[in-house]
Amino acid sequence: MERSVVQITLFGLLLSLASTLPNKDDWDIYSFHINSTVTSRYATTVITSRVANRMNESKEIEFHVRIPKNAFISKFRMFIDGQVYDGVVKAKEQAQQQYSEAVSRGESAGLVSSVGRTLEEFKTSVTVAAHKKVTFELTYEELMKRTRGKYELQIHARPMQPVSDFKVDVHIQEEAGFSFIDVKGGLSTKALANAITKTHTDKEAWVYFYPTVDQQKMCDSCSDQGMNGDLVIIYDVNRDNGLGHIKKSDRYFVHHFAPSDLPRVPKNVVFVIDQSGSMSGRKILQTRTALIHILNDLAEDDHFGLITFDGNILHWKRELVQANSKNLESAKNFASNIQARGSTNINEAVLQGARMLNDHSREGSASILILLTDGDPTSGVTNLENIQSNVRQAIAGKFPLYCLGFGFDVDFKFLEKMSLQNNGVARRIYEDSDADLQLKGFYEEVATPLLTDVTMIYVGGTNLTQTNFSQYYNGSEIVVAGEITDNNIETFTPQVVAISSNRRIIFSKSNKTVESTGTVSDDRIQRVWAYLTVKQLLDKELQLSGPEKEKVKKEALELSLKYSFVTPLTSMVVTKPPGENTDVLHKPKEGETPQRWQPRVDHKFSRQYLAPSSRVSSGGVIHDNPVWRPISRQLNHHSHLASDVMNKQSIGGYGGYSLSGISNTRTRAVQGILKEKNIGRQVMQQHTPRGERGERGKIGHSGAVMEQHTPRGGRGYLAPVVLPDVQPAVVHLSRDTTTLESTDVPVLHRFLLKAENQTVPLCFDVSGPVRLKLLHYPSRELSVNGELDSVTNGGFSRIFIHVKDSQHVEIDTNWVTVRDGQTVTYYTGQDRITAGSVTVIVRNNEIDVSTGDMRMVIIVHENNGPKILWPVLRQRPSDNNAEGLLAVEAAVYEEVQQAPVRKLKIKNQEADVTGEMVVDYSFASPVTMKCWLTSADSALQRPLFQFVITQL
Repeated sequence: MERSVVQITLFGLLLSLASTLPNKDDWDIYSFHINSTVTSRYATTVITSRVANRMNESKEIEFHVRIPKNAFISKFRMFIDGQVYDGVVKAKEQAQQQYSEAVSRGESAGLVSSVGRTLEEFKTSVTVAAHKKVTFELTYEELMKRTRGKYELQIHARPMQPVSDFKVDVHIQEEAGFSFIDVKGGLSTKALANAITKTHTDKEAWVYFYPTVDQQKMCDSCSDQGMNGDLVIIYDVNRDNGLGHIKKSDRYFVHHFAPSDLPRVPKNVVFVIDQSGSMSGRKILQTRTALIHILNDLAEDDHFGLITFDGNILHWKRELVQANSKNLESAKNFASNIQARGSTNINEAVLQGARMLNDHSREGSASILILLTDGDPTSGVTNLENIQSNVRQAIAGKFPLYCLGFGFDVDFKFLEKMSLQNNGVARRIYEDSDADLQLKGFYEEVATPLLTDVTMIYVGGTNLTQTNFSQYYNGSEIVVAGEITDNNIETFTPQVVAISSNRRIIFSKSNKTVESTGTVSDDRIQRVWAYLTVKQLLDKELQLSGPEKEKVKKEALELSLKYSFVTPLTSMVVTKPPGENTDVLHKPKEGETPQRWQPRVDHKFSRQYLAPSSRVSSGGVIHDNPVWRPISRQLNHHSHLASDVMNKQSIGGYGGYSLSGISNTRTRAVQGILKEKNIGRQVMQQHTPRGERGERGKIGHSGAVMEQHTPRGGRGYLAPVVLPDVQPAVVHLSRDTTTLESTDVPVLHRFLLKAENQTVPLCFDVSGPVRLKLLHYPSRELSVNGELDSVTNGGFSRIFIHVKDSQHVEIDTNWVTVRDGQTVTYYTGQDRITAGSVTVIVRNNEIDVSTGDMRMVIIVHENNGPKILWPVLRQRPSDNNAEGLLAVEAAVYEEVQQAPVRKLKIKNQEADVTGEMVVDYSFASPVTMKCWLTSADSALQRPLFQFVITQL
């Protein structure tokens, strides 16, 4: 029986599987419960969703939730027809093998996990027979982190339909007692506020959220489709200046240490600010604003310094100075005049900051070094390992380094490792309207040191988590867990030794702050220890190499498997009834590309028209759908699709491009075109939502690299340019993922063109290997051209960069050729070449080319053999006379007709469009979104031949 598709998105973004959803009266989420229990700041949350199939046929029903980023999923199960199907946590390699075997049998995968600011996504599905029910149950665990004097338990709900039995129950137990508790978030306002009940005693609190069906439609972001928003429970516990709160059982303990009434320690802080050209626009404006706010918050006994850097290092003052009113006014004037320009010399900038702190050692003070950057090193020392080594040697463990990565052009893994090596942390600053508040918020976390050189001592304790901390800040908390030696509570003695200003202080055992919980809570305390240990082992593994790295990785893996934690080293294989697709859950790291769900192959269509290929994507555990070979083509299509497939060439914008494929919802139409026109390739594509990107330069199974589309003043896929009167276009070319039996026919490419003040971009299809004018600056005598490939992987096979008549850079998938006059250098290693005004830096998967104030990165993708090139314009010259693919303005359109044929007015011309779900391979993992498909001429408002060239 044919299966139609139902989508249920809980805590998450609904990503449509087909062009329209079935009638919602045919299916019913009749119960949705969230139950969260927090004991001594360790939260266990269970999400239970009960769904009934009201139709007379089988349906594929999806379970889609968002959970906190710091949480570990520990259990997933489905209840169907009296049977229980439990998910199994396995080592990632084992899960990979099971997945590959499923793909080879023609099964598809549909589970994806992704990183947002604070949440990750979990998704799976199962076929439910007619008039049957399914219960989904997901459990995750997290240690609450105290930040700026509070804990936050975040619950995000979007069921995508009102639910008659909707309940959120939160129970918090804190032996220390509550200093305050409150409920915030978008679901706590207006009419929904009446659905919240909050009660508490000295040591327990309950929050109930039971909105009616009508109330579920009445919040700011709610609609007839139900709720969409956050419920955030905020609280803190009572504290004293003693040892803190210790919970013990016969075998394990957990210690929360957060003294409050201590004198602040004067600090020495140096801000190292990236002012390279890629920081231009809104980023540099937000940085100025945040820096001025931060300077206003400095205390008079603090000392500070400011360093800005591009290719050169600029000091506000050569030495640290006191934060008096005169110096602060001068510093704020300096900050307000920071201008973006030039390249990026991270190595020298951080070393200069470390030198300033080393030369200004004050007894009884705490030193802090803060780096803010938005890109990779492009001048000075550019080898990442050498930079890390130099910085580690310069700091020598004397103070922490905090690295703030602005946006997604940074190599976050590089910053994270450098921070961890120097007792600090790395934080992503998201390119958004509140970036200045993010910067200020981070500073507030480290603004008030209370203790330095903190050592946690546990006589009678073993297998301890981290016990040495360089600094303790007001509003934060130190948590240590471990085993009690020989299970002997009587001999267990905790102690904390630290420096407060100029004196050494000892925090020792106080009966009123130590609580023994007996064996009842032993499992929970043990899981806190396991959670902390795994988290810290993963951080340690990042810093190591060779046998030591493998040893730590093995230990983290064993603990993850023992406690059934889904971590970056493990995956959960979702067990389903016989014959169902195999799903594998992978937990991403902050620094890696977001793993986003892509739609499944339409089952009716796949049976009628497709046969599975044996090709399997490589890379991470979350995979693309299997490759399909069309074996029959007898479908309707639109005339503008056929003409585009044959004749149009996708031209890009100053936003960028991605080599792409056609979504499943459009495959039928395209197959008809392929039959008529003998086009031998079809493709799948997807677009990236604003604000979500992954770590630049990292290659995943789809062989694409993530770049973000940003608002005016930000950086787009290919051109981080600020034009005065236009918004960056997002034009991107996505990878082909489907091959036909024939191999001598052209590739079909699809491009997305971002639209100004619209959430849905335009898209259009072209075919054939063509040479494109990517960028041309006549006044600079600078031009960049690219040649699209005509076989399997598509993409660019060659890119040429010309500077004047004498300097040329030729990049293909195997090497780089630099020509400077009569001198020719063939380049395959990792090093740096300078030829006249052109500088070339080759890294593992990218080639960085800069000349003057223009910088372009060519990223190399490899997916099952053939390589493709991916050009990204990082910094555009200040001239505004650019031509070519990277200089097309954003589309301006309005919708003028919906039926019988949807029409848009693009600028002043009307065009027929169809709504399509497409998959964007500019990401290492695909992202699905809707676009308006039209002809290339209509989308670009100009003839395509203007961008086609005959010579590279």
